[in-house]
Amino acid sequence: MRLQRFIGNFNLNEKILAISDAGFYNQLKNVLRLSVGDKLILCDGKDSEAEVEITEVSKDNIKLKVGEVKTGGNEPKIKTILYCSILKRENFELVVQKATEIGINRIVPILTKRTVKLSLNMARLEAIAKEAAEQSGRGIVPEISRPMSFENACQDAKTNSVNYFFDISGKQSSLSGSPGPVGLFVGPEGGWDENEIHIASEKKFNIVTFGRLTFRAETAAIIASFASISGCI
Repeated sequence: MRLQRFIGNFNLNEKILAISDAGFYNQLKNVLRLSVGDKLILCDGKDSEAEVEITEVSKDNIKLKVGEVKTGGNEPKIKTILYCSILKRENFELVVQKATEIGINRIVPILTKRTVKLSLNMARLEAIAKEAAEQSGRGIVPEISRPMSFENACQDAKTNSVNYFFDISGKQSSLSGSPGPVGLFVGPEGGWDENEIHIASEKKFNIVTFGRLTFRAETAAIIASFASISGCI
């Protein structure tokens, strides 16, 4: 049976952990109904993990015996950063969830000329990313940066080994073999502004497309993430 997985600021060097965090306590005792003798996996958020066993459940904390600590080994070798325009409704939340499951290392919400929605619930997005990371077996939770302008995102991407700018006007994407970090730029529902495409070209970004079909922005973000992590671009 697959063990439940939790990512947090756990000190796995301790032999016994006494955890009193209310959310964690409630999840184990009242939601999952785990008890003494049950096992789970704790990750420290830095790709180290250990199987632990519940040894005591008291009124306000849970004690866990820590087993062998090892590297998770599920994280992609190449660091990939998704620069995605803020999308309407739940669409950006979907991007965060799926990009996390795929293995994206960092998600940067960007404000473009045609971005409609300008605000985000950062706490909710971080919770979605954490849950998706735990569910998919990751050892880290991707960083979700504060929203930034398109221009600042381009500046942020200067240290990447390669940046892909997805637009239907671009060339068919091909294998790059880049050692990373890799930057992926996905525009808003209305597409990129012509000036933004010009800026991307001036920055020497690779302007690429997946073909003649026009994808929804959230679809493009998910496909681009998978293509990068799997080595298809």
